[in-house]
Amino acid sequence: MPDRSNSDSRTLLRRLRDTLATPGKGQERLDRITHLIADSMGTQVCSIYLFRDPETLELCATEGLNPDSVHQTRLKLGEGLVGRVARSGLPINTGDAPSARGFRYMPETGEEVFSSFLGVPIQRVGERLGVLVVQSRSAREFSEDEVYGLEVVAMVLAEMTELGAFVGDGEGIGAAHRFPITFRGATGQEGAAEGRVWLHEPRVVVTNPVGDDPETELQRLDEAVEKLRAQIDEMLADSAGLDKEHRQVLETYKMLAHSRGWLRRMAEDIGLGLSAEAAVEKEQSTARTRLAQAPDPYLRDRLHDIDDLSNRLLRILTGQGKDTGAELPENPVLVARNIGPGELLEYGRALRGVVLEEGSVGSHAAIVARALSIPLVIHAERILAEALNGDAILVDGDQGVAHLRPEDSVAAAFRDKIAMQTEAQKRYASLRDQPAQALCGTTVSLMMNAGLMADLPSLAGSGADGVGLFRTELQFLIRTRVPRRGELAALYSHVMDAAQGRRVNFRTLDIGSDKVLPYMKPQDEPNPAMGWRAIRVGLDKPGVLRMQLQALIRGAKGRPLTVMFPFIATPDEFHEARAMLLHERDRERDNGQLAPSELLIGAMLETPSLAYAPDSFFQACDFISIGGNDLKQFFFAADRENERVRRRYDTLDTAFLNFLETIVTRCAATNTQLSFCGEDAGRPIEALALAALGFRTLSMRPASIGPVKHLIRRTDLGALRAVMDEARARGATSVRGDVMRHLANP
Repeated sequence: MPDRSNSDSRTLLRRLRDTLATPGKGQERLDRITHLIADSMGTQVCSIYLFRDPETLELCATEGLNPDSVHQTRLKLGEGLVGRVARSGLPINTGDAPSARGFRYMPETGEEVFSSFLGVPIQRVGERLGVLVVQSRSAREFSEDEVYGLEVVAMVLAEMTELGAFVGDGEGIGAAHRFPITFRGATGQEGAAEGRVWLHEPRVVVTNPVGDDPETELQRLDEAVEKLRAQIDEMLADSAGLDKEHRQVLETYKMLAHSRGWLRRMAEDIGLGLSAEAAVEKEQSTARTRLAQAPDPYLRDRLHDIDDLSNRLLRILTGQGKDTGAELPENPVLVARNIGPGELLEYGRALRGVVLEEGSVGSHAAIVARALSIPLVIHAERILAEALNGDAILVDGDQGVAHLRPEDSVAAAFRDKIAMQTEAQKRYASLRDQPAQALCGTTVSLMMNAGLMADLPSLAGSGADGVGLFRTELQFLIRTRVPRRGELAALYSHVMDAAQGRRVNFRTLDIGSDKVLPYMKPQDEPNPAMGWRAIRVGLDKPGVLRMQLQALIRGAKGRPLTVMFPFIATPDEFHEARAMLLHERDRERDNGQLAPSELLIGAMLETPSLAYAPDSFFQACDFISIGGNDLKQFFFAADRENERVRRRYDTLDTAFLNFLETIVTRCAATNTQLSFCGEDAGRPIEALALAALGFRTLSMRPASIGPVKHLIRRTDLGALRAVMDEARARGATSVRGDVMRHLANP
């Protein structure tokens, strides 16, 4: 068969568009399309397979195969030639299909008489939608022009599938963006919220995949590319303050935007009948597929560059997305792949919740969400492919679940949960000015965690006794450069002003692991949680740490100052950091600055090694704060970012409690103040057990103080300690069951 000309291709695409515009049910449209493609390409077979679920393809329409097999024939991802195309995202072209690797014979289709096979993916921007297949009796491979032309047709089908052109007849063809769907991720910040989706970077919807006039479409593309290049040049002109790595990213963008190959391929797509935006999206999808399979990690990293550049160009062409003047919906819930702390802070408390495809429980986005008391779900895979601006959404931060377009029954149950939580918070508010004093007379100091000025209004309202952890890294993370000493000093002074005499424990810069500064070169470490982070960075790069310590001293303005160093693993690290702080205090005083009236210096115990340090270490510390999140993951060798293992290990495990008791005993022997800081401190049952074990200070998110205080005031800690001791003595692996039974039957 002769290769089709550009004119033939454009004619086919226009006929496709006209077919799709004709009123009819989804199945009727699919049937007409397969007939049209087979007729145009001179093949005996054309079939469309669409994903029924992420792992299953279904034959949804065919011209030439047994019509009874439609909606009956299904293939698993990777099964048969069709499944291979779907898995790889690359075409398969063979003149002898039965002999090709992976061929699977499906007798119900009657395809055994067709030798030639060409299958291309139906996909858009990395989202797999299905496979388009043509087959013929003659044993021949299809030409490059035919393969390319069929890919262009598949692109149009992808856009039409996205727009719901094949929905509406009950034949089991999935309706994109219409049905309820639940995403099970992980908890980034607890809480529950109901609202409407607001996409941080809205997906561009191509509503006109077929272009009527190639010359007009080429002109639109050229004008959009010129605007894109101007934007990049402007960003480069404003990049004088950025580091070398950030400038290199912009230089890469500039190089790609001037790539002749990229522009030539899009022009060829337009010549075959695509609109300018459809041509951009087709090349984006093709590049993503090929780069994703590249063995070179550098090339795979270029995926982000291709995506960002293509999306910028699509927004210019369509006028969709950022800077379009669209207003936030009522009760907005932010949905994004990931988001930086500065961008999240720009939204502020207007948001009701946040759902991320990526993220981590210790990321700066999670920290900001906690500061703003916004429920956060992370690892909600594929939500960007499903969500549209304005969709109804429920965010269950407690369970790490997001319900998109929920059914009425789910929404009603969720609203009941929110109402119960609101009522409980009202009850806890009455305890705000009451001490967390147990029935046995023991008082536990409840402190709050903070990291932003936005946190500080919660100090009085929550009833916290002070700030047990102020995360100073957020001021570094939300800037594109290192903050100046004067800026930090002013901030620390405002924090102490807002605390109104209550104690504030300032933790020095805790970066590394999942908290990478925008202006710091990322470290490619196999296990960053156990790598170059926190105090290790501060001691290896002392300039920033010294500047921060000077800012803390100046910010105190002669008031008492409390400083703690994170992730101390050996006594030498603490002694070196402590000596640096004392040196800076003396230096500031010699330079005429006010010295703190009292200086308390502590360490965060987050590694098991520090629990067995010599007595001299505990004596040198004015206080020790256990960083429960890190300590727990290292104790159990269970990555807190890994959902498969992080929930398998119980804080009330007797081995862990025995270990914590060792620390309590050692601190008591040296008269060293001790506190517990982390997620478990804010969980009422865990907090109660920690208090019974001997912890007299707990630090948690503000919203947890009421529930924890409420339970402590109803409990005899001495009696609870006896229950825990009895459980441990008889060899129980966890005291949780015994604690729960005791609380149920005091």
